[in-house]
Amino acid sequence: MPLTPNNKVDRQALPAPNFISERYRAPRSPQEQTLTELAAEVLGLPRVGIDDNFFELGGHSLLAMRFAARVQQALGAELPVRALFEAPTIAELTPRLDALRQSRDLDIPALTTQTRPTILPLSFAQERLWFLEQLGQGAAYQIPIAMRLTGKLDVAALAAALSEIVQRHETLRTRFETHEGDGVQVVNPPWTVELIPHEVAEHDVMHFLLAAAQQPFDLTAGPLVRFALLRLAPDTHVLSVILHHIISDGWSLGVLTREIQALYTAFSQKQGSPLPELPIQYADYALWQRAWLKDEALERELNYWRKQLAGAPAALELPTDRPRPAVPSGRGHGLAVHVPAALAAQLKALAQREGATLYMTLLAAFQVVLSRWSGQDDIVVGSPIAGRTQVQTEALIGFFINTLALRTDLSGNPRFNELLAQVRETTLGAYAHQAVPFEKLVEVLQPVRDLSRQPIFQVMVNGFNVPMSDFTLPGLTVEKIDLERLSTKFDLTLYFGETSDGIDGWLQYATDLFDADTIERLGQHWVNVLEAVAANPAQRLSELPLLSAAEQHQLLTTWNDTAADYPDTQTLHQL
Repeated sequence: MPLTPNNKVDRQALPAPNFISERYRAPRSPQEQTLTELAAEVLGLPRVGIDDNFFELGGHSLLAMRFAARVQQALGAELPVRALFEAPTIAELTPRLDALRQSRDLDIPALTTQTRPTILPLSFAQERLWFLEQLGQGAAYQIPIAMRLTGKLDVAALAAALSEIVQRHETLRTRFETHEGDGVQVVNPPWTVELIPHEVAEHDVMHFLLAAAQQPFDLTAGPLVRFALLRLAPDTHVLSVILHHIISDGWSLGVLTREIQALYTAFSQKQGSPLPELPIQYADYALWQRAWLKDEALERELNYWRKQLAGAPAALELPTDRPRPAVPSGRGHGLAVHVPAALAAQLKALAQREGATLYMTLLAAFQVVLSRWSGQDDIVVGSPIAGRTQVQTEALIGFFINTLALRTDLSGNPRFNELLAQVRETTLGAYAHQAVPFEKLVEVLQPVRDLSRQPIFQVMVNGFNVPMSDFTLPGLTVEKIDLERLSTKFDLTLYFGETSDGIDGWLQYATDLFDADTIERLGQHWVNVLEAVAANPAQRLSELPLLSAAEQHQLLTTWNDTAADYPDTQTLHQL
């Protein structure tokens, strides 16, 4: 099944790493014991030895951040992700912790429940989406999911489960008003979810779901989540859930499905809720974020980004099939791209040899393609990051995601492994300074505004590794329904994630600019570069082939077979 933006990677489908290594050594101190337990928890393994490499056990950047958050909570040390890359075993990491405790560059305060003022501010991320809504550009910021439920469904238990989730998460009850020209949050009291099944024929299901996904929300009135239950037959239903991005993100979908599973299971058996009370609410996070990320702390972080993006190009000029409209329509379409399992294994091995991650390797190869297509060697792409750097946020539904601007210099014709080293350093630097919301970065850098383009970057790269698990309900077969995304916020977005069959990708593109054939060719060029670097990562960028054998034959043979004489008394543009 191809990966789409709504079909997150199922980690359960991936082969389990060999967690018991021949060199296994048990912890030697209470601190090492704590670290190995935290690593095992994050990696989902029974145990981790002090000499086991975090990344060889299946770790990646997001898991490294989750591990760092737990270390901070348990041991009081602010662990940069870079430190784990440089010291990927517990034995190597332990001596660094004392020095890390003393450095505390950001001195981030603990995230706890906050005193609620009369007016609740927006988080920085919410602020940007609220502003876009005021400009009438919020249609692309809706997150639809749908699940087919086959079997005897307890509708009352499902409705009760959804009502409990609405009660638990204030963000699902939040609407947005304007106060003195600024957006503010207003949390409504809990409301009861009523699931009245709509009788729908099988052939009309997709039409219903797509129409529902495109129905706009009213941020002022709320609610900003819609639930619908379709009945196709007595034992076949479809549950549709649509959330506005201002109250949710990709991680939130995992939280939502896990809570539906736990609550439906309990309520269908006439039991109480098994879920623990949430430590904080999203409004607490917004207040906490604005309280500490200001003045000197904010300026220190902004200085990194000012330096990183100084002199960056205003736009990535990919060749388009049509002129760029003055104001984009937001219409989009997507195409699947696949990296076979054997090639994916080679790329993972390459990443480990170079001290990088698979994500960094795939990103570097994609930047090579963007550079060759655009003729530019200074490439800036956006990359979303979960933004849940505090353990307390992991169980919340809310809009925590941040976007990092990753800039790469491809000039000088470096070898690919040299480029990968640069991408690694850039990515780790961005992770270390992810506290600055992208919205604040745009505000401070003040790039030349052009309504036809997104500021700072127009291409996104999104590697799916948010925590997802099998979604099962007792007595039911659950099947996720893939919904085609008919909108896009950027010129081009590459999604990818590991599956049991390799790496499945999805290229979402603006139909204002590109035809399907163009994007299909770009996706194949990415795979071609991946094959080349897996075979020989020491090749220089100019040596990496973009064209497939068929394209080379067309260019060198087919088109030359149709060559004809033309008058040499006229210039090309006259002809």
